[in-house]
Amino acid sequence: MSYVSSKSRLGFVYRFVVVILKPWLVVITKRDYRGVENLKFDGGIIAAMNHNSWFDPFVVAQFMWDNDRPPKFLAKAAIFKVPVIGQLIYLAGQIPVYRESRHAKIAVRGAISAVEKGEAVVISPEGTLTRDPNLWPMEGKTGAARIALATKAPVIPVAHWGAHLVLAPYSKKLKLFPRKTMIVAAGKPVDLSDLYDQEITAEVLKIATSRIMDAITKELAIIRNQTPPAERMPWTKQRP
Repeated sequence: MSYVSSKSRLGFVYRFVVVILKPWLVVITKRDYRGVENLKFDGGIIAAMNHNSWFDPFVVAQFMWDNDRPPKFLAKAAIFKVPVIGQLIYLAGQIPVYRESRHAKIAVRGAISAVEKGEAVVISPEGTLTRDPNLWPMEGKTGAARIALATKAPVIPVAHWGAHLVLAPYSKKLKLFPRKTMIVAAGKPVDLSDLYDQEITAEVLKIATSRIMDAITKELAIIRNQTPPAERMPWTKQRP
């Protein structure tokens, strides 16, 4: 399938943020990108990432940008109400998640619209930093699956490793030097085709979400060269 870049459609604020952040990221990190061919799809994609550091959105954003898929991240709707920061996020085209909505599909309606417009939407299915003590992905929530089943767009598992060395989970202390290598790998699309024509029930969402988390974990196991746990930690479990 051929691929067309969507950078030409970006607004001024998005480009301004890139100009500010990218040189800083280039200075403080080294990069090891893998599987970039799996991002080259016409139209929208859903990039589903693991989440082990508050620094990792910058890592994945740079990976997507460097490979001609400018990302649109999902963020809590409340963040958009924060003075100045919320306005910048909004003007940069990032996507609010309405978690307070009683209708689950409405909660991700902005993401569905963005994918249908051909954007690369990035989501962490876990919805929060992993609480696994060895930083393996936890069980996922259903947002990524809902977007995928609504749009039938490719779900690309994106695993990364290294962000936690810059900023440990739940830490506020940056460790910038020596420079750390950010390993980011995009896997092949998750096969959800057998679920597309089924009613979107809790069980179907559970199956789709499990496949997405399996794919992310598989990519992470490869770049870590380690074996993941047999069972994922429930996302409801409290952090130690």
